Amino acid sequence: MIFSPLDYVVFLGFYAIVVGFALWKSRGERTSTDYFLGGRSLPWWLIGISIVAANISTEQMVGMAGQGAGGVGLAVSSWQLVGTIGVVLIAFTLLPRLLRAGIYTIPEFLEYRYNSAARTIMAMITVVIYVAVMLTAVLYSGGLTIHTIFGLDLSTGVWILAVIAALYTTWGGLKAVAWADLFQGLALIAGGLLVFFLGLHAVGGWERFATTNAARLHLVLPADHPTLPWTGVASGMWIVILYYCGLNQFIVQRTLAARTLRDGQLGVIFAGALWLLVPFAIVMPGIMAGQLYAGQLATPDQAFPTMIKNLVPAGLRGFMLAAIAGAIISTLASLINSSSTIFTMDVFHRLIDRRASQARLVVVGRVVTVIAVVIGAVLAPQLADPRFGGVFNFIQNFQGYIWPGVVAAFVVGLLVPQAPGSAGVAALVSGPAIYGLFQTFAPNLHFLLQVALTFQLVLGVMGVITFFWPLETPKPLPERADLDIRTTPLVRNIGIGVIALTILFYVVFW
Repeated sequence: MIFSPLDYVVFLGFYAIVVGFALWKSRGERTSTDYFLGGRSLPWWLIGISIVAANISTEQMVGMAGQGAGGVGLAVSSWQLVGTIGVVLIAFTLLPRLLRAGIYTIPEFLEYRYNSAARTIMAMITVVIYVAVMLTAVLYSGGLTIHTIFGLDLSTGVWILAVIAALYTTWGGLKAVAWADLFQGLALIAGGLLVFFLGLHAVGGWERFATTNAARLHLVLPADHPTLPWTGVASGMWIVILYYCGLNQFIVQRTLAARTLRDGQLGVIFAGALWLLVPFAIVMPGIMAGQLYAGQLATPDQAFPTMIKNLVPAGLRGFMLAAIAGAIISTLASLINSSSTIFTMDVFHRLIDRRASQARLVVVGRVVTVIAVVIGAVLAPQLADPRFGGVFNFIQNFQGYIWPGVVAAFVVGLLVPQAPGSAGVAALVSGPAIYGLFQTFAPNLHFLLQVALTFQLVLGVMGVITFFWPLETPKPLPERADLDIRTTPLVRNIGIGVIALTILFYVVFW
């Protein structure tokens, strides 16, 4: 792709503003609360855009657009649409409890509810998944996108992205990440919609697009569909969404940094509303790529980059490069920051140095940031191996090791006060073990159904333990006296409206 001088000016100017503003807003981060939770001062609109920027990266641009171009079509949008409904429900149920507890991390909550062993197990599993799976996948998909569009070597692209993300994350922590996301998230959404409208023009308008791709514009697929059967969406996907939107440090850290419950709730609802744009900004451009450039796609994962390469005119390429880089870097920064937070607060501070000063905790967080980036950058090029089945498939399959056990531990922990600490530990240990058995001995069973069955079996294990060894007195949870946890009517009505829009989308594209 050839760049004009204007493209370079747009790109360099964009990132000069992003990095400069992020570093300025995060100056003076001295305590662990400042560094890891932005001083608990984030407003709702910043939380919402930051969640979207963290969530949508090149693993969506590459993976979801690739599945749109392949055999899944519009149905892959269910990951975001079901997430929209899930995040609104979580805003009214789980979020108030987490904010009231005043915690830094999701594993920390398990220590209050169960015991220290449960906290340590979840912390270690989460860090491994974040670094070895999610961080690695984002780096790979980002490097692949840059390689496809600009011809840069895959490994070189991976290291460039890793270094840029590590620089401002190491300096300013969550607040730097969130303020950078403000620009990068808006650029991401605008860039995706730009590709959608350029693609729509290239295929001859909406009517021709809809007619040509009628078989791909369905949100509900048959039960025997190999990639995304409706049975998996109706069962296992809800477990995934509960984890991802409500128990995932990567996303929840922003809501834990909210200045009030209202800001936290409005923030996640706003993010859910913005997710409704994903079918247009990412999935449909992938479908258009399959229509326009089927002969140019060596793999479906090249769909979105190919649209950019062929359709974006000179003068706008610098903006698209900024949007792509922003999508990659914002997600990388969020993963790095969350991994650093969990390791520092749940492992180092508890198991290695309980008397560590605030300054030392910040230093440890910065060191862990660098280590996580190096590991991810070394592993990322390995995902080019076809046996992983595409980046989106890799992410979803391997995260199945954490979803069922964690969700079961929290559901039972919150709804069954008599559940003992051993039940929580059993959930976190048996979840990965049972899912691993399904992966080994039932590989043809869709992974979402594996997740659903694993979740049910883990609930059974916890039920047996609770029946024979119940707590005599439920454990009290910590509470922040300064936080009002009442949901206002305005917030409730906005949430209901977002759910109604999501249901309407399903009705239109059933």
